[in-house]
Amino acid sequence: MALIKVYTSRFCGYCSAAKQLLGSRGYDYEEISLQGNADLTREIMEKSGQRTVPQIFVGEQSIGGYRELLAAAISGELDALVRDALDSATTTE
Repeated sequence: MALIKVYTSRFCGYCSAAKQLLGSRGYDYEEISLQGNADLTREIMEKSGQRTVPQIFVGEQSIGGYRELLAAAISGELDALVRDALDSATTTE
């Protein structure tokens, strides 16, 4: 199971930018397309409280979309979230 999940749709520039940012920082992630899946789209939108893509989750925590991802990466918050999610995942296994 991937620690970072990126929910995307086709032809989404912010989705591409988010994936590029994660990749450039060496983070592995799972991309999940919302294209044509209305039930999953509704579920993710309810879970995140957002209505746009990408929707990025670290562990079970929604961090928002690309702009929030970028801000978290710049501030160092992303590294801390990943560490916390990794610690949480290893203690529950």
